[in-house]
Amino acid sequence: MREDLERQLEVLLDKQAIHELVMAYCNAADRHDFDKMRTLYHDDAIDEHGQFAKGPAKEFLDRLPQIQTPMAVLHHNVTTVNLKLDGDLAEGEIYLIAMHQVKSGTQHYDVLIGGRYFDKYEKRDGVWKFSHRAIVADWAYSADPSRIDLDHPFLAGAHIGRPGPEDPSYGFFRLLQRGTR
Repeated sequence: MREDLERQLEVLLDKQAIHELVMAYCNAADRHDFDKMRTLYHDDAIDEHGQFAKGPAKEFLDRLPQIQTPMAVLHHNVTTVNLKLDGDLAEGEIYLIAMHQVKSGTQHYDVLIGGRYFDKYEKRDGVWKFSHRAIVADWAYSADPSRIDLDHPFLAGAHIGRPGPEDPSYGFFRLLQRGTR
């Protein structure tokens, strides 16, 4: 009985570590935290990110600053998380809704995407990281010009999120350090 309980606890801890990896990805993407993003993939990982990448994750990560430069707002929301483990290998189907406000000249447009990540993870040296990540788009909603209104009265007095180190989280948190998992 004790061995079975220890195995269940190990699986639970591994699933939690993978869940934290997925959440760290969302945070790194939304804050344009490229240093943090690099820590989430194994060196030989693959990333399939639509028109932006299909191949070594290193190439995607090298291009990520350029890809994200026009994105004034980027907001990933994970909904359903399905994980299966087999020792130090795991797979995940991760549902998400991602909001993008993109600068185009002097205008902005919005793209809201509902989709999934098809993930493969590997635990190496005791650490779970992505070994393969592929984006699957299930639907998209666009608005041109942008419908985002950061001057809406409901937001008066609120901290306003921003990409990069200007985001209020960088000054607020002591424990949730940026650039790390």
